[in-house]
Amino acid sequence: MIAAVLLICLLPPVVRADNAVAEIDYLLSSIGGSNCTFIRNGKRYNSQDAEAHLRMKYRHGKSHASSSESFISRLASASSVSKKPYYIQCDGKERVPSGDWLRQRLDEYRARSDD
Repeated sequence: MIAAVLLICLLPPVVRADNAVAEIDYLLSSIGGSNCTFIRNGKRYNSQDAEAHLRMKYRHGKSHASSSESFISRLASASSVSKKPYYIQCDGKERVPSGDWLRQRLDEYRARSDD
C-alpha cells in the first residue's frame, strides 16, 4: 500500500489527471448505462438523464474535480443548489447515496485496471 501511494506521488500530474478523466468518464457512463433511477431533489430521473446532468455539472465544475474522489464528493453526491443528497435506486434494491454507488463502481474499475 505504501509503495502504491509513493508511486502515485511520483507520477507526473498529467498522468494522474488523465487517469482521473478516464475514471470520471467511466463513472458517468456507468450511471447512464445502469438503467437505475437517479433521485435528485426528491424527483426521479432515468439513468440517461442522470448521466447528462452529471456531465453538465462536471463540464462546469472541473476545477472542483481534480480526482475521481473529488468528483464524487463535490459534484456527484448532492445538489449544489439545495445541498440535498443524490440517491441511486436499481431494480429490486434499496436506494443508496449516489456517492456510495459511485465509490463502489470506482473500486471495481480500479480492481480491473490492476489485473
